[in-house]
Amino acid sequence: MREDEAVEINRPDVLAEMEAAFARYEEALVSNDVETLEALFRDAPETIRYGGGENLYGMDEIRAFRRARSPVGLARTLARTVITTYGTDFAVASTLFTRAGVPGKVGRQQQSWVRFPEGWQVVAAQVSIIADPA
Repeated sequence: MREDEAVEINRPDVLAEMEAAFARYEEALVSNDVETLEALFRDAPETIRYGGGENLYGMDEIRAFRRARSPVGLARTLARTVITTYGTDFAVASTLFTRAGVPGKVGRQQQSWVRFPEGWQVVAAQVSIIADPA
């Protein structure tokens, strides 16, 4: 990129698309809609998901994890969600979450999204849980 070119951050139409993609992901996550979750992650060996207790490299490992995961206790409450788009084809989504069954803990989730011809997809994700600082 040349010095006189700027990346447009949070262009309203792109941000709205990403907010919709993130909401679709969240609904699929808490309802254990594995088909949608798989569609929203890039089906590629370069896709990475670091979870609360697993390191998954490539969509094959992510797919196996999703298909084996228990559908119990997935409901959660989000807080401080920040979605930032850079240009028209890249975004980062960050959120905190709590689960009723895990008192005193707060989860952190961060995802890198890229727009491909088939739509917005996660190419890298990280999830961790820490003691609630509040």
